[in-house]
Amino acid sequence: MTIDAVPSAAPTRRALLVGTLGAAAGLLPAVARSAEPDKAPALPGKGEAFEANTLTDLARARAAAPYAGPKTGDVPAVLKALSREAYDAIHPAEGRALWADRNVGYVLEPLLRGSIFETPVSLFVVENGLVQPVAYDKTAFVAPGLDLPDLEPDAAFSGFRLRARFEGAEDVSSFALFQGASFFRLVAEGQDFGINARALALRPADSRGEEFPLFRALFVETPAPGQPVVVHALADSESATAAFKITLTPGRDVSTAAIEGTVFARADLDHIGLGGMQGSYLFGPLDRNRVDDLRAAAFSVEGLAIHNGYGEPIWRPVHNPEALQVSAFVDRGPKGFGLMQRARAYDDFEDDRRHWEQRPSLWLEPLDDWNEGAVTLLEIPSDSELNENVFAYWRPKAKLAKGVEMRFQCRQHWSKGWPDPLPPEIARVRDSRCGHGSTGSRRLFAVDFEGDTLFQPGDIDVDLSASAGTITRQDRFRYPERKTLRILFELDPGSARASELRLALRRGQARVSESWLFRWTP
Repeated sequence: MTIDAVPSAAPTRRALLVGTLGAAAGLLPAVARSAEPDKAPALPGKGEAFEANTLTDLARARAAAPYAGPKTGDVPAVLKALSREAYDAIHPAEGRALWADRNVGYVLEPLLRGSIFETPVSLFVVENGLVQPVAYDKTAFVAPGLDLPDLEPDAAFSGFRLRARFEGAEDVSSFALFQGASFFRLVAEGQDFGINARALALRPADSRGEEFPLFRALFVETPAPGQPVVVHALADSESATAAFKITLTPGRDVSTAAIEGTVFARADLDHIGLGGMQGSYLFGPLDRNRVDDLRAAAFSVEGLAIHNGYGEPIWRPVHNPEALQVSAFVDRGPKGFGLMQRARAYDDFEDDRRHWEQRPSLWLEPLDDWNEGAVTLLEIPSDSELNENVFAYWRPKAKLAKGVEMRFQCRQHWSKGWPDPLPPEIARVRDSRCGHGSTGSRRLFAVDFEGDTLFQPGDIDVDLSASAGTITRQDRFRYPERKTLRILFELDPGSARASELRLALRRGQARVSESWLFRWTP
């Protein structure tokens, strides 16, 4: 990850390389701008060349212009009033989706504005290096019970869905979705959409209020058969613009998105979120005490996994708190982090409608040096399984001064399994449970570690601590047939209103498990 200072007078050339993102970068001065233009530069038009630097040059130039938000009040009432069910029923007419008549292995489906999706997004395809705007034709859509209105070509769409022919399959099925703010999501073959990724976040859960950068234009390269799809995305907000190149590769077990991003600061930025991802958590085995529900659990995210720059693998189960909780895992040069869905059996949820076990895990690995910062976790109180109340992102320590740009690279893995790789000598947390303890406010916890390494020669030592309260009991139960070691312990919180719990296994001085972290609150 690097920060560059670039004067707007020469938007297509890098004027000064300031250095890698780090402590010194937080002291970068603002860069003086030349006279700002009256309006933002226009998007490339039909037949214009689209080159490697087209979008970054456009984002840089837009950052030098005053911000102009999108028009959202012009959605026809017939579309705006649609329920989500009625909106989701709109689909392309037979053979009318883009590339439907071409053997490229993908089908691109433009998504109309309507329901909760009011922000217009300009859609383009890029073929042979030339730009072609996606035209709106209401006869290309089927809308049950609805007479679609005429729409302006540059204000008709809110995003797109991409279908892919996964290896060995005859037909295309859902693979990627770009819609809403700077959100996008992927699935592996046979999965349901779950976690949302954010291209860029600004001031999440900040007392000054969060700012949501919006996708304003999406350029999709027509792929060659058997090749990935490349999406170029322009995001814009009051404080920043950004350009992203996102290379999408479908897979049977893991689908990937390789991301190259450049952020341009319109104003001083001191709270940036990179690699943002969010999902839902209503209840699970750790917090059923306020739940009256016949299902075993309801969540698309079970926990946050981190492989920090110091070589420690961390597992932090998430939960549904009574008040907003913010956790920061300070790090330098993280190896990766992600929101995981480790529960993969129907019996984990017993939900016949939503099938949470079919939702993807999302693991992110930086591809350059992300230097100092913190993996930040937000847990927001929720009374609905539809609320995406768990949000994780990387917050760089360095500030980004007005007029300065920052580049970063990462790869996302959207997976059916556990894409956060662990060496064979490290046991993984398989399950976490909590219930009432022996008396009063005491709480009993059970943490199951799974791995062959737990049953190899040598004694297993338990490192267990609580930041507040007292551990009053600790037991272990071995289950070789399941390759599982359960650690059972009781917390007496006393008068404490919160306690940070930490549990890890070792053999002598050698780590043999992930570090299990959890914040207990009443």
